[in-house]
Amino acid sequence: MAESINAAIIERLEKVVNTLQENSMKMGQLLAVHDEKLNTQDQIDAVLFEKVESLHREVTRKTDEIKTGCERDIRKVDDRLRAMEKKMWSIFGALSIISFVVSPVGQKLFKNVLTTDRNAGTISMTSLSADAILRPAVRKSPVS
Repeated sequence: MAESINAAIIERLEKVVNTLQENSMKMGQLLAVHDEKLNTQDQIDAVLFEKVESLHREVTRKTDEIKTGCERDIRKVDDRLRAMEKKMWSIFGALSIISFVVSPVGQKLFKNVLTTDRNAGTISMTSLSADAILRPAVRKSPVS
């Protein structure tokens, strides 16, 4: 009887060992599948990270191009505004001068400056003789 109990225990231990071996093999296979999936995922991640980096470089390059273009356009607009501002101030100055000349104060000032004494330009008829009025002036030529 002791032998039959020992044989039953040994048989049972053998079943447990076989079951453990099967479970160990299944766990090894499962770990191999998971390891393969992890390796595949690492490769996919590497490709994705490279694509993200490539996209980042492209976006940065395009951003720099846009920034350069905007700065160039801003400089052009600034130059045009400066030219327009110069023209505007020139026109404003000219209009200021014209409005001053046309104003009553300007008319009075320019009337005194531009006109001379009225009597200085008139010829008195009493001082000239009738002969001088009728006869043209005879001049001597400097060449004899």
